[in-house]
Amino acid sequence: MFESVLIANRGEIACRIIKTARKMGLRTVAVYSDADADALHVQMADQAVNIGPPPATESYLCADRILEAARQTHVNAIHPGYGFLSEQPDLVTGCAENGVIWVGPHLDAILSMGSKIEAKKIAQNAGVPCIPGYSDQDQSDKTLISSALGVGLPVMIKASAGGGGKGMRAVFNAAELAAAIASARTEAKRAFGDDRLLVEKLIQNPRHIEVQLLGDKHGNMLHLFERDCSVQRNHQKLLEEAPAPNLRDDTRTALHETAVRLGRTMRYDSTGTVEFIMNAETETFYFLEVNTRLQVEHTVTEEITGLDLLEQQFRVASGEALHFTQDQVTCTGHAIEARLTAEDAADNFRPETGTILHWATDPNLRCDSGVQTGSVIGANYDSMVAKLIAHGSDRDIACRKLAKGLEQLEVAGLKTNRLFLRDAIQRDRFATGRATTDFLFEEWPEGWQPTQTDTFAIAALALHIQDRTALSPWTSLGGFRLLQSSGHPATTTYRDTQDTDLRLDITETPDGYVLSTPTASGPVQVKRTNSTQLTITRNGVQNTVGALVRNGRTHVWGHDFDAIHEVLPLGDFDAAKQGTNAPSPHQIIAPMPGLIVELRATPNATVTAGETLVVMESMKLLMELKAAVPGTIGEIKTGAGETVDANAMLIQLIPSEKED
Repeated sequence: MFESVLIANRGEIACRIIKTARKMGLRTVAVYSDADADALHVQMADQAVNIGPPPATESYLCADRILEAARQTHVNAIHPGYGFLSEQPDLVTGCAENGVIWVGPHLDAILSMGSKIEAKKIAQNAGVPCIPGYSDQDQSDKTLISSALGVGLPVMIKASAGGGGKGMRAVFNAAELAAAIASARTEAKRAFGDDRLLVEKLIQNPRHIEVQLLGDKHGNMLHLFERDCSVQRNHQKLLEEAPAPNLRDDTRTALHETAVRLGRTMRYDSTGTVEFIMNAETETFYFLEVNTRLQVEHTVTEEITGLDLLEQQFRVASGEALHFTQDQVTCTGHAIEARLTAEDAADNFRPETGTILHWATDPNLRCDSGVQTGSVIGANYDSMVAKLIAHGSDRDIACRKLAKGLEQLEVAGLKTNRLFLRDAIQRDRFATGRATTDFLFEEWPEGWQPTQTDTFAIAALALHIQDRTALSPWTSLGGFRLLQSSGHPATTTYRDTQDTDLRLDITETPDGYVLSTPTASGPVQVKRTNSTQLTITRNGVQNTVGALVRNGRTHVWGHDFDAIHEVLPLGDFDAAKQGTNAPSPHQIIAPMPGLIVELRATPNATVTAGETLVVMESMKLLMELKAAVPGTIGEIKTGAGETVDANAMLIQLIPSEKED
């Protein structure tokens, strides 16, 4: 076994690799960009090397900088994690040239599976069922269009390189084919530097099933059972579980045998995953791709098998033979993973950025994360914050355990998708193991929304009682108040600077407080139990909620809610409101920090409502910013390639004369 390893990655997977390496007595070296100087993976490693500016293209995607860091620190091996350079040949060849062990499969496997076109040919030659379609060298639009029509609509236009759903377009109408091919090419070229495409018959409403492989350099090849990753958004997995529910025994066996046969054909010698798409009704399955790396969702396989896949990767990379046989790999219970992301699920999963002000997880769940209180979630990298994994003796227990753990999760500072994940797990279609890749649309065709909770009242209470005993008589006199004969404040009116309809009066009484809105009032008792918790009692019912006041914003959370309010007493609110610059329908405003990828506006051009004027990229997502009203382009304050801040005004529209 080698003695040291450099982790060519960041975030949760870097922390995960360090944990196993530490357990095995290996010296660890982290790499980091300027944005990650204080990141958890940097703190955990024995050494850390700065490799460049925040953009991944200037740091984590630079093989030469990774290799130079390896030379500086004299490591024996490099583990790439997933994403970034994990499936790029440059780092593999660089390791070989520098006498460094590559913790991953051999180069030919990566090269052959890096192209979906080549991968499909290898799979077909190995007798693996493939989706009907076109995957040849002629990449002309004419050939792709005629092939799509020959296969029969609907079809999927798919980038040959990369993954993560980029460069993929479902086409249902022949008139949309040319545009879909053009946009898929552009996205594939931008994401992977390779604009080759293939065409496949679209398998509608399918399941996404994958088989975990483990091979060594001595010809041994095993499967570690299968996972169901059907719950997805834009081809990005959200919930993953092992084993896959509701499969016939013959289907399960066929999946394992097919994956192992392909692995043997490739002489695969590390962890890898063969992905299949399956007809949910007939259980007919087709080859999708091979991921020649560790998967994000490897955790659920570890939970049901008891194997540490990182340890196995290290052992195989060092030349060891697998020390167990297929018959010795057993499946115990059921495991489910939820990907917690910094996204506002109620606003079409809009990416969030900011500092995590408070972070606490349920100890009954396994949590793989790269964050802690104080960690910064920026716009340069993926929005995933953590992976929460539940293991139970059966699927029902695992589901309930994960749902409860998501309710118990405490995160403040920015919005996450935790309540959406909790709701998804509890939907009947998922709970009974019948979810397909259309799960989100089928369950929430108009988009997901959280349960309505009066979070403003909780936020106002949190602000009202914050450090009241420490305040001087003068600093406690903000806002409009009526005074009791004792001279102490009796009633304070609170408003939310972001929602002028929210108004609450808090009246102090000897027995607690009375909360009054324009339509109702009632008594409440409240006390702060610690720095991040309030205990609120109404009508004899006591609830403990999370609350944190920081930098003019009040963050509140509980089993059924997450919210951030800008609460001010009434007198302060008016002054703050005058200083705001609320977005106008005649302005295109940047919703978050990001890069201007494309500017489709020219001065004096006429635009219609709904027309895309700007394309932004933030946290690896592309967003189209559209005109809210018809008009004429006025001032343009940005350009393609520029980086902008949140709320920056990008374009001013001159309204049409006929607009009311």
